[in-house]
Amino acid sequence: MSSQSGARIGVALGSGAAAAGAHPYIEAMDEMGLKPAIIAGCSIGALIGAGWANGMTGAELREHAFSVLGSFQQIAGRLWSGLPDLTGVFKTGLSIQVEARTVSDAFLPDGFPDDFDALQIPLNVVTTDLRAWEELVIGAGPLRPAIAASLAIPAVFRPVMHDGRVFVDGGTTNPLPLDRAVIGADILVGIDVNGMPDEKLAGIEPGMFDAGFLASQIMSQTMIRNMVKAHPPDVYVQPQVNAFGIMEFWRVREILAAAEAGKEQFKRDLAKCVEAFEAGRRAERLPEIKPAG
Repeated sequence: MSSQSGARIGVALGSGAAAAGAHPYIEAMDEMGLKPAIIAGCSIGALIGAGWANGMTGAELREHAFSVLGSFQQIAGRLWSGLPDLTGVFKTGLSIQVEARTVSDAFLPDGFPDDFDALQIPLNVVTTDLRAWEELVIGAGPLRPAIAASLAIPAVFRPVMHDGRVFVDGGTTNPLPLDRAVIGADILVGIDVNGMPDEKLAGIEPGMFDAGFLASQIMSQTMIRNMVKAHPPDVYVQPQVNAFGIMEFWRVREILAAAEAGKEQFKRDLAKCVEAFEAGRRAERLPEIKPAG
């Protein structure tokens, strides 16, 4: 599948926990009449990417996010079944980790497919093999376990056991999978919601959890910078989402509003890339003009 322009657009949706809700860029592409030819998603980006690959529009994704993440009570209700079973505490030990499969199933729309083959757009889901210490990309077979494996944030979610392997969050190895979205693409788009340094927080001592989260952001941004150098995107966006905590999913409306500021610039940048691609194709089709005589 390619866009109406003929350009094959590859889109990489990065990790970022709650901040990954900052995706008005899907709506922007809808408004431009463009569809990706391939989507690569990591962590929560895999969850959003799966909905997009299944044919949901940006507006539908927004409304679905509001319906399942619109308040703390809504989120808690959906996750309740994923909390530890107190009857098993004495057998397995007390754990506050949530099952990643429960989370992914809870937030996927009703009737969502079980297999990659049912998707309308090819999707590459990035996860990490915990025992092999390496990235694994899943693009075929059972879909739901792959999504769960990609978003299994260490210490927050229990690692996912699938096909004889142990998986955790894909963000630990490839937080912005540009290399998995560029395959066969004419135009590469990277949406990085991992965050960036915030000068307003300079000199303020972070709490224990904040320090750990910031350290993981630093590591992720180091990997992202290297990925951008290796596979430079034609359009690259970093929405200003530093004000939101890693698990503050209930602030989805605020997160989207904050990201809206970059939507029109994104459309202008992407339009330039599409126009340049079309101009290049027209130049290739022009017949060679030979001198008279």
